[in-house]
Order: sequence, then C-alpha cells, then structure tokens
Amino acid sequence: MLVKWLIGAAALALLPLAAHAQSYDERPAKPVLSTEGFNFERRTVEIAMRDGVKLHTVILVPKGAKDAGILMTRTPYNADGLTGIQKSGDLGSVLDGYDNAPDVVTGGGYIRVVQDVRGKYGSQGIYMMNPAQAGTKWNPTKTDDSTDTYDTIDWLVKHLPESNGKVGILGISYDGFLPLMALINPHPALKVAVPMNPMVDGWRGDDWFHNGAFRQTNMPYVWEQVATKDNSSPWISSYADDYDLYLNGGSAGAIGKAHGLEQIGFWNKIVAHPAYDSFWAEQAMDTVLAKQPLKVPTMLVASQWDQEDIYGATAVYRALKPKDTAGNMVYLSMGPWYHGQEIGAASNLGPVKWDQDTGKTWRRTVLSPFLAHYLKGIPMDVAPVTVFESGTNEWRRSNKWPIAEATTPLYLKPGETLGFEAATGAAQTVEYVSDPAKPVTFVPRPVAPVGYDGDHWTAWLTSDQRPVSGRPDVLSFTGAVLTAPVTIAGVPVVHLTASTSGTDSDWVVKLVDVYPDQVPGDRAMGGYQLAVAMDIFRGRYREGLGNPKPLAANVPLKYEFALPAADHVFLPGHRIMVQVQSSWFPLYDRNPQTFVPNIFFAKAGDYVKATQKIVVSGADASFVALPVVK
Repeated sequence: MLVKWLIGAAALALLPLAAHAQSYDERPAKPVLSTEGFNFERRTVEIAMRDGVKLHTVILVPKGAKDAGILMTRTPYNADGLTGIQKSGDLGSVLDGYDNAPDVVTGGGYIRVVQDVRGKYGSQGIYMMNPAQAGTKWNPTKTDDSTDTYDTIDWLVKHLPESNGKVGILGISYDGFLPLMALINPHPALKVAVPMNPMVDGWRGDDWFHNGAFRQTNMPYVWEQVATKDNSSPWISSYADDYDLYLNGGSAGAIGKAHGLEQIGFWNKIVAHPAYDSFWAEQAMDTVLAKQPLKVPTMLVASQWDQEDIYGATAVYRALKPKDTAGNMVYLSMGPWYHGQEIGAASNLGPVKWDQDTGKTWRRTVLSPFLAHYLKGIPMDVAPVTVFESGTNEWRRSNKWPIAEATTPLYLKPGETLGFEAATGAAQTVEYVSDPAKPVTFVPRPVAPVGYDGDHWTAWLTSDQRPVSGRPDVLSFTGAVLTAPVTIAGVPVVHLTASTSGTDSDWVVKLVDVYPDQVPGDRAMGGYQLAVAMDIFRGRYREGLGNPKPLAANVPLKYEFALPAADHVFLPGHRIMVQVQSSWFPLYDRNPQTFVPNIFFAKAGDYVKATQKIVVSGADASFVALPVVK
C-alpha cells in the first residue's frame, strides 16, 4: 500500500507541472519589437482594392512628421525586404538599398510607402508579369496596376493624418513601369511621377528582346519571378559558365523546356509571340500613354549604359513630349549609369571614371528639387532635359532631346577604315564567316549568370571591346586619330548594306571610342575600346517588325535601326570605331542563319555557318548616321 501511495503522490505532484508547462516556455506568445530610439514609425496595412483583394503595404512615417508628402513605390520585389534593408531604428538605414534613394526620402521628410503588387509576397490576388490595362484582350480582368495605384492612393490620403495629401510615385525597372501605369486615369492626389529605367517595350529594346533578338539570359528571371509568390524556387544550373549552358542547350525553346519554363504563363506568351505583333505593340507603355492626357508632371530617367532597360525612358519621352505644349509636364534625365545606379554611388562605371559622384550630384540638384517642388511647393530650377556628357564628364542642361538629329554619315570603308567622307569607286565588300557553333561573346568567358553582383553584369556595356576586336568574325572599322572633338547628342542610326549566304542573320553594330595607347594618370584606359552605343537587329524583320521573312541569300540588302541614345564627346587623340558582328552570346539567342518560322524551336540542323559581306563603297556603302552637335 505504501508503494502505491508513493506512486500516486508522485503522480499528483507532477500534475501542476503538466497543467502549467506552457508558463515555463521562455518565448513570448507574440513578440513585440522595441522601438526605443527609432526616428520613424513602421505601419503595416493590408489595403483593400475595389475587387476586395488586399495588398500588403508598408508605411514608414518619420517621427514628428506633419504636413508631409508621401513618396510611394509599388514593387514585385518584397515590400518588407525593401523597407528593412538594415536592422536599424534609423529611417535612412532601413532604406539604404535598392529602389529607395534614402538621402532623398530622409532629406525631404517624406512618408515612405512601399507596396507589394497583387500576387507577390504579402499581397493577395493573381500575378501577371507587367499586366496590361484592365478590360483589354491581354488582361480581361477588371483590375490592373493603374486601378490598384488609384485605390492605394485613395486610402493613403484618407488614413495618414501626418500627410499633406500629396503623393509622388517613383521606382526603377519593373518598379519604374508601375509609375507609368499610375499615369492612366491618375488619382487627383498624385502630384508627380519619376519612372526610372522603366520597362516599357519588351520587344523593341527592353528586357525580353532587342529588335527581335531574344535576351535568353533573362530566362532565370522569368522562372524565379513567376514560379512562386515569394521567389523561393531558384533556377538551377550545373554549369559554371553560362556560355556552356546556353550553347549545349540548343535553342532557347529547348533550354526553357529543359528547365520547366513551360509551366510559366508568361514564358508561353514570349514563345508564342516572337515577332512584334499586337501582343507587344498594344502593351508598350509609350504607345499606351501617348493616348492619355497629360495630368501628372513626370520625369523620365534613363541610364546611358543600362544593361537591362535602355530603350524605355527615352521612348516614353518621345511619345509624351509633343503633348507638353506648356513645357512643364514632361522632363528627362540621362546619366552615365548602369541600370538603377542613379540612386547609389556613381563615380565610375567599371574602369571608366566620371570625375564626380554623378548619382549624388543628380539626386541633389535634380531629383530632390523636382520632388520637393510638387510635393512641398518649393520653387525649383530643373531644366526640361538634364543629361551627362561623357568624354568631357559634365552635366548639360537643355530644352530638348535629342539635341542633334542623326544627319552626319560616318562611313564604313575598305580596309576596315572609317571616315566622314565616303569611299570612291565601285562597290566593294568586307566579309567574315559567322559560325553559330562559335558565337561571339558579349563579355569574356567565363560568363557569370545575369544578376551576378559585380561589373561582369552591371558594367558590361562599358567593358573593353578589345577581347573581340581581333576575332576573324568581328569587323572593326577604325578611323584616324582625331585632331578636334566630335560631339554627339542624340540617337545614332545604323544604315547597313549587307548580304548573307544564309536565309536569316543577326547584325550587331557597335559605336566605339578608342582611347589613346597611353593615358597618363589612368594607365588602365590605355588603348581601351569603350562602347558608346551598340545594339542588335534580327534580319528577318528587315521588311517589318511584325512580318518576318527569309533573307535572299547572297543579295546585298539594306538594314536600318537605331542605336541607344548617347551624349558623348570623342576627344582629340581618340579614334572612332564601328564594329560589326553576327552574334552576341549568350545574352542573345543564336540565330540559326537558316530561316525557320520560330527561332525558339530551331533544330540542331538549322544552325549553319554563313558568309557575311558588308558593302563599304559605292552608292550603297554602309554608314552610321551620327547626331553630331556642330
């Protein structure tokens, strides 16, 4: 009995422990973060849209804010992450990273708002990549980023007593596309927009294609951005060198299939629309906004060496500026930056130095006063066009862009020479053999994946072109040493007359500044070949961007296409070079050089060598028309 009693007593003694075990857990049921010493208040709200979908929104209110403007960014890149870059109670520190320009936010005393777009991270709803306007063929739903922006602004001005009721929107890249969408039926409280490096036309010259050539190294982005809500499913590659990944994979379509991209709706749209059909044309934001009235003062921001969206900002400027009859609604800024570099340190781009921190200068003298004018009523002195002139490395103010039209021919001549006077005599050609099995790289191997955090990707447009200039499948037309400066400020236009032994071909043309063999004080730049403007054109679209046709083999044909905008001075002692080649790999998919209906599905046997001949004299001599400032 005693034993039984002892066992029973022990069991009873354990009952309080079991009943109250949870009270011994040293973790709080729901931790509350201390805000001691914070100079801002963080609020997280789920804002209901007109269809009931709630969008995750982070609001950072400076301590003591009163009558403050609201500076808003909408993003598919994680609002919580973009507003918590550092673990800090300092507003500038938590914003010290992508898409925030913390010096502008804190210096202006703005309320910072960052919101996840529908279907990404903390927001409800479906996700579509860069969704078109609601109620159209390409977006049959009743909502889009313009309606979501309107509904968000409406909530903000009604629920933020610290604000003055004035809202500005800005953002980079995809986040730069979203301010453009906000300009469609804008909310009356939207007082200013700054789309920076915006995605505008994915076929003409932004993320997905350039003049019909597919930017296949963006395939990992498509997978990671769309496959999951929080980008948690990574693109997996077993190659250390992207050159091998894309060469061994065959066509872009075959690579996509091997990596599961056929599960992604946006990928299937890309593959189904390789030409510039209505899918691309009707969603291009320059075209969309050209049909809208100007209601919100807007500054388009472009990077002259933007490795991702070099086309969009100036395209929207061209579309909107003619509507700006008073001259106070549409502004343009262009700096010597890679994609988005304007919000960070920008004293150099790769080895090229600008003699100043161009990002800080621009934010202080252009962006900050522009926003303050419309959000705080402070007078500003911002020119309609602010552009950095590389070569002299000086900021220039102008009333228009382009400053000069492309009316000065720079001729490709026999002997791979170059000059402002055409060669005399009968037609001649210079030739090379393009082999898809040995494509020309856009950067030296090994090729790191796109998105690699370093100059390999961010600064590749300013990378030295000498590694390819000696290849037998790259022509390097070089002019004499300059005795006087040559200034260009506008859009160079390629006028290429060429034949191919194949039935399709890509043409890559580069306008290059060749530095003197020795540069005192900057030895690394001795002989450097700096690309000022360069791009690619897929030959099948010679007769129409939406009308692919085979090329007549061995027949000289004319190709005309624009290079990216440039404001540059070729200094005395330098030389001008124009390079011509037929591949730019693995950034762009290989042209098989045999016409097939859809290059995404080209077979191994379609890829053939081709002899390329460039006409360099006679009535149809090739040239690049330069926008020379007289």
